[in-house]
Amino acid sequence: MIDETVEEIEEMQTHSSSVVAVKATRALLELLDREFATVEEYERALDRNAKALQRANPSHASLYNAMREVVDTVSAAESEDVDDAKATTSEAVERVVDAVEHGKSGAAERAAEHIEDGSTILTHDYSSTVLEAVELATRDGAHIEMYVTEARPRYLGRKTARTLAGNDRVETHLLTDAASGYYLEECDDVFVGMDCIVGDTLYNRVGTFTIAATAAHCGVPVSVVGSSSKVIESGFVFENEFRSPSEVMREPAEGFDVKNPAYDATPVSLLERAITDDGVMEF
Repeated sequence: MIDETVEEIEEMQTHSSSVVAVKATRALLELLDREFATVEEYERALDRNAKALQRANPSHASLYNAMREVVDTVSAAESEDVDDAKATTSEAVERVVDAVEHGKSGAAERAAEHIEDGSTILTHDYSSTVLEAVELATRDGAHIEMYVTEARPRYLGRKTARTLAGNDRVETHLLTDAASGYYLEECDDVFVGMDCIVGDTLYNRVGTFTIAATAAHCGVPVSVVGSSSKVIESGFVFENEFRSPSEVMREPAEGFDVKNPAYDATPVSLLERAITDDGVMEF
């Protein structure tokens, strides 16, 4: 089962990092059905499988944090026998999954407080947390206008636009990525999700850096929204994904190559704030 989950995570390119972290964490419960002679043998198996799951998508800090939290909790417990170690694992998995899932909701609730009635907001790609924040703000009576970039080449922004279009209190516009600069001067805010923040750098869907830099030039504040599990100070090295050239063009590239990075790096100095379930970080 864990091997199958590793393969599945490698293919989960359109899912949020929180969804990936939850799936991987729950996969560790498969070890509870295996037999181990000693606590040491069990802990080695837990660590080995956690690292395999983390390597399946090394760009996700929330996945890294989830795997380390479970492994470190079991190691620190110094269990007397395998059954105790398994019980500690089960409790740790439940706690980590709960923290990730509630972290998204907590961040969305805080972000909704920063969305004002009558405001015009630009967003990029697809963030379930940003969408939840918009839903909460409109449920409280706000009417807003949203500009949504397509997020080429996978066009996940179209999914965002379709979701927003189902909300009667949101006037929705879909843009090509290159048109964001044209419309930013009409916007009051930019709200985007986050893959992770590592130190003083935000890693998010490619195109975020361009939007943040343009927004800074235009004087439009940028807020990033996500679970605190996606914020990490040290111990994690972000690894970008370089996706298939066929996503960019279907015909063979002859005489040139095609670059297709999944993420880019945005200095937090270009941001106004990061909103998480733990609070708001101003930059």
